[in-house]
Formats: sequence, structure tokens, C-alpha cells
Amino acid sequence: MKIIKICIAFCGIILAGCSSRPSAVPTTYTDVADSAVIYPDYRDVTIPPNIAPLNFMVSDKLADAFVADVGGVVCGATEDGKFDIDSTAWRNLLSEHKGNSFEVRVYAHRQQGWVRHPAFKFKVAKEDIDSYVTYRLIEPGYELYHQLGIYQRNLTNFEVRTVYENYRDLKPGKNHCINCHKFQGHNAERMYLHVRENNKGTVVTNGAEAHKILIKHDSIIASGAYGNWNPRLPVIAYSTNSTAQVFHYDFPEKIEVYDGSSDLLLYDADRNEVRHIFRTPDHFETFPCWSADGTRLYYCDARLPKFEYANDFEANLVLRYDSLFYDLYSMPFDTVSFTFGEPRLEVDASSMQLSASVPIASPDGRFLLYSLARCGQFHLYHKDADLWIKNLEDGTAYPLSQTNSSAGESYTSWSSNSHWIVFSSRREDGDYTRSYIAYIDDEGKGHKAFLLPQRDPEYNLLLLKSFNVPELSRNAIPFSQEQMTHVIRLTDAELAAYKGKVIVGAAENP
Repeated sequence: MKIIKICIAFCGIILAGCSSRPSAVPTTYTDVADSAVIYPDYRDVTIPPNIAPLNFMVSDKLADAFVADVGGVVCGATEDGKFDIDSTAWRNLLSEHKGNSFEVRVYAHRQQGWVRHPAFKFKVAKEDIDSYVTYRLIEPGYELYHQLGIYQRNLTNFEVRTVYENYRDLKPGKNHCINCHKFQGHNAERMYLHVRENNKGTVVTNGAEAHKILIKHDSIIASGAYGNWNPRLPVIAYSTNSTAQVFHYDFPEKIEVYDGSSDLLLYDADRNEVRHIFRTPDHFETFPCWSADGTRLYYCDARLPKFEYANDFEANLVLRYDSLFYDLYSMPFDTVSFTFGEPRLEVDASSMQLSASVPIASPDGRFLLYSLARCGQFHLYHKDADLWIKNLEDGTAYPLSQTNSSAGESYTSWSSNSHWIVFSSRREDGDYTRSYIAYIDDEGKGHKAFLLPQRDPEYNLLLLKSFNVPELSRNAIPFSQEQMTHVIRLTDAELAAYKGKVIVGAAENP
């Protein structure tokens, strides 16, 4: 009750704007020049008009109480400096300021009295963000994955539901990894979820139906990994990869993940058939993604460098990992014959001694978003990885300077209206990947990113897991955790029929 008594002594009207405790703005205070130290850093960010409250906490060892005026919604902090903004008041605030900005002022009570920090702003965009984000939580380790899960968060509030979790204990013969998941056209009723090791296969859903398939053939390197649904057809483009990792002995970045080989596959979900798009030993193709209309396929391609040690391919890859540069290509796709035209270079990253990865096309067809780093394609561990955009209308390419940070930015998902992205970043501490949201304006410029809001603003500091592979969708996944568990653990995977190679360019690729 101490904080409330202090507030009443200096306040006029008391407003219950925060669910933490009622409070009011002090009438007597001193303005200070230093900005309030808040976490997460939500200062001057552009936010969706349907986002959950951006609760934050204040760090000030000289203060024993805090009050915040959030656009006229006034609330006091808990004893540890946390603000829990009332959800109803927040929704009303966003509705009133849609397309405009409102100020946030933080007041701190110190020994000499109340001080007021400079205001910062929330700019409320006109465009909503898709209501749901689905992600994986995993320890940021390199060997074990005995406990991880896929979860779906409602971005309009703080509700989280479990899509699937594997075993919490180490169970030999039963443990398995759940990794890549993707929706078709931001519709959660049409998705896939990949399972490795035990219970292996890919869960493919269609409305209320779900079944597990297995992509396996002597000519296929491994089961489909990084995949992308064609937005208009029941077709998924996959990469098939032989992935390895090495650890640096004396280097700021702990690990390098690389492919020993990789090709592209085309999977027909209705027919349960798979074909090779590329099967090329001297090229590494990976990270396929479709254009907005499904008539063009983008992908990354690295040509193997000339190796010094011709008899030890694996040693060459380890020693020359920094010589692998991936460029971005695309090729037209015939939606009737399921064939491809001649490849076209989209981003010549190798000429800049850089490497491109994880491309994703905006749903409006205007932009291609990707990451650039000094080498390789697994940019999650590269501190220099930045997000870039290519304008597909005029061909210009540029970094999202206001969105990027000094840490690595990687895996990205567009909102269905092409105005929001959610992506992975290690900017908080360099070790844990967390999900960030950023606004993309009509000109394709990225705005300052903000951390996925949580009811407890300290949640991301206390959680000893990484957010991984965030995917936006307009609706919720129509399957319960029990249904997904049954499909993964108790049903056999149906082997996809291998149909050879598709036509690429003028003739079938070798």
C-alpha cells in the first residue's frame, strides 16, 4: 500500500488504468533530462491497432515508486517496477489513436520527490497484424532436444496454447525433434509440421483432417526440411539437406552450421507424390519460397568453391565454410504442368562477398525479404546477419536499417496484409533467440522492431528457451494438443511416391 499512499498525496483524480494497482499522476514533480530505463525497449515504436498491451518495467535504483501516463491511461507499477496495463483501457486507447500517436510519460518517486522523464511515443498503425503467431520453444543448445514444443500465441491478448510437446524427460527410443512448420496463405487449417528421429514424418493438415507422410527415397538426401506452401495449390517446395555443425575454437561466434549437400523437392499434398526440382552435386539449393501468386519460386543457391584438398570433401567444407556464398534465384512455375522455366538471378550476394538466406515474398507481391551475412545460409548464429528487402517492382535492394540491430536477424514471416513482419533476433543477449515485430510501410521501409509483448515484461529475461521459427496466421490451428499427439506418436507415416524429376528450363535437369 506504500506506493498508493504516495500517489494519493500528490495526485488529483485517481484512474484505474492498470490492472496492477490504481494510481494517479503526481501534481508536483521535477522534469529530468534522462530518459526512463525501460524493458523491453518500447520507446517510439509503431504498433498494430490489435496488439496486446505493451507492458514494461522500469529500472531506477533511486526510486521507490513509479507511475505511468499511457496516453491518458494512468497506472502505478508494482514494487519491482512493472506496469500491467488494463487490457480494456488499452484496446480503447489503440482504437482512439488508430493512424496516430500517443505519448507515454513515466514518473519516478525519489528521495527528493517525484521526477518526470521525457515522453516517448507509441505510433498506432492503421493496419492490423495477423492475430496468431506459432513458434517453437527450444533450449539454445547444440546436442539434445529432449524437451521442446510448438505453441500458438494470440497476439491480441496473452493467451498461449500448446500445439504439440515432445517428452519432457530423456526417453531413449522415443525422443524426437519437432521443427519446421508452415501455413498455406496464412490459413492455419492448412499446415505442415515436421518430425525427426523417432516418430519421424511430416504431419500435413487440411481442414479437420491430419495425416503423417514420409518423404524418403534413395535419391533424396533427407526428408523435406525448409518448406513453403504454394499459396494457391496443394503443393510444397522443400529443400532436402545434409546438415552438420562445427564449433569455433577461438571466435566470437560459437558455432557454424552448414550443409554438406542440398537439393530442392516438389511435394504434391493431394497425391502424396514427391519429385526433384534440382539434384545437382556442385550446387547447394535451399530455402525455397513462392511468389504471392504462386507462379514463381525463389530459392538460395551456392556454387561449391574450388577446394584445395580434393580427397576430403568434409574437411574442405569445414575449413572453407566462409567461402560458401548463397545467391538468390527465381524461376517461373507453370501451375498446370507443374514445370519450371529458366532460373533468373535475383540477388547477386556473392559478388559482394556476402551470402543470402531465408527469402520470403510479401503477400502483395511487391517485396522479397531475406537476410544477408558474411557467409553460409544458417544465419541464426551470425551476428552480422541483417534483414534486406528487394523491391520486386523496381529491382532496388536495401537493408531494413531501422529494424536491424548489431546482433543477427534471421527467420521472418509476413503478415497477410504485407505491413508487418515477425522475425528471430538475438539482440537481447546474443544467446537466446526471441521474436520481434516490425512495421513495413507502403514504401517498403522497416520501422523500429519491438519485442513480442508478454503480460510479465520480465518473462523473456527469465525464460531459458529460445523462440524459434515464428509463423503468422489469421486464424487458430483447429487441432487440439491431444489430436496432434495422436497423429505424431500413434499413427504410421505414409510413404510419398517418388516420381523422378520435374522439368526445369528447356530440358530435365541432370
